[in-house]
Amino acid sequence: MSDPACPMCEMAEVLSRGDLHECLTCGHEWKSDAVPEEAEGDRVVKDAYGNVLANGDVVAMIKDLKLKGSSQTLKIGTKSNAIRLVDGDHEISCKMDGIAIGLKACFVKKVGA
Repeated sequence: MSDPACPMCEMAEVLSRGDLHECLTCGHEWKSDAVPEEAEGDRVVKDAYGNVLANGDVVAMIKDLKLKGSSQTLKIGTKSNAIRLVDGDHEISCKMDGIAIGLKACFVKKVGA
């Protein structure tokens, strides 16, 4: 039996552990018989002001945060590229100032409509 393709990036480089699959390219994890995340509807991620976040939203920092393992600091007001909601301790995966990072939703606000 061949490994399935990743539902997010459609790459075939997949690591299987029991009924859990993980894409080696983008890091997306899913169960073999899982319903897509958007269809589950039970997980809601909100920013610091209570606005519901979705994949593709743009967020901005509400306070300065020092990046662990680096001397860089993300300044207040720094905007992200389109975000991706992920499971785990940090709910948001995005790029800010050209750096791919994971953020907690309590440190950002939704930008735009």
